[in-house]
Amino acid sequence: MANPLASGLAGRCPSCGEGYLFDGFVKIAPRCEACGFDLSSVDTGEGPAVFIILIVGMFAGFGMLIMEVALHPPIWLQLLIWLPVAMILMLLLMRPLKGAMVASQYMNKAREGGRNDL
Repeated sequence: MANPLASGLAGRCPSCGEGYLFDGFVKIAPRCEACGFDLSSVDTGEGPAVFIILIVGMFAGFGMLIMEVALHPPIWLQLLIWLPVAMILMLLLMRPLKGAMVASQYMNKAREGGRNDL
């Protein structure tokens, strides 16, 4: 059996580690094509976006600060460098972090709360 977190980071089904987790860039597939695991109830919400904002914001913010202190470039050059870097990092982190959130829900057996849970 595959590690669910490693499978999620790789974009694979957290249950079997074989089937694809995504049906598009960040749309979760309704079910695993390999094991048939139901992924339709999975909802990561805004979790991946929050982590991406924190990670990329820290990297780009400190990068801009270090570059400003060391080189004193004009603001247009800072923006020309750091905006594309931030966008590329956001796109690169989107799928792995969303996969990790799905795997985390799978590992912790997370489900929708209901009236019977009170």
